[in-house]
Amino acid sequence: MRCFICMFSVVLIGAAGCCMFGGSDVDEDARCDATEVKDGCSGSVNNSQEQVHPDSSDWPALFDATLSNAEFERGVWYVDEKGRLTADKDQCIWTKRDYENFILDLEYACAPAANSGVLIYATDTKNWIPNTVEIQIQDDLNPHWNKVADTWRNGGLFGHLAPRVLNVRPAGEWNRMTVTAAGQKIKVAVNDEITVDADLSAWKSAKVNPDGSEIPSWLSRPWAELPTRGRIGFQGKHGQATIFFRNIKVKEL
Repeated sequence: MRCFICMFSVVLIGAAGCCMFGGSDVDEDARCDATEVKDGCSGSVNNSQEQVHPDSSDWPALFDATLSNAEFERGVWYVDEKGRLTADKDQCIWTKRDYENFILDLEYACAPAANSGVLIYATDTKNWIPNTVEIQIQDDLNPHWNKVADTWRNGGLFGHLAPRVLNVRPAGEWNRMTVTAAGQKIKVAVNDEITVDADLSAWKSAKVNPDGSEIPSWLSRPWAELPTRGRIGFQGKHGQATIFFRNIKVKEL
């Protein structure tokens, strides 16, 4: 299993709700059926919690509306009729340029049993699995994933570091994720809570994590040796479960 993917800021004229390119006037608590992702925007910050997501409304979109600045197999990735970035196969979409020291802010929604991910620092997009850092996206609430390792959970660093909290929303609802990448320091926030605050220099082995847990064999490069400049990407449809993205913004530091 592996998991990875981006976001947008163009306002669609005439759109009645929230889409990948703009804001929303839809009630975020509305529900959809099990096969369709709802169009409500992800939640606002609870006043009792520290605000961990930035105001990214004026940041540039990671990809343009036509995906002309992205690398992907044509026909696999596309923007659907609701303005959501999605894919029909388990293949990645990548930026055409490298990023170093940045904040990535995005929203994602899982179909039931979805397994995907946000990929950063990719130095080889053909052999990306050992040559990237993956921030896991997963429908943890689905029984399909009941027995996976803690390092496979939503908001963690796949195969390397379990998230501090398990707070993914039910399939069909929008989640918000912010990834701050400053050299070897990686911080992840999901739905108003910090899930990861890590220093990649601690991962000197490709077999065992700093806490002694096992690293999957296909992740064969120690993170301490991984360059901190590379492509940003997203993993596509895994198995039969679709993933949707919108409002993908980036700010370089």
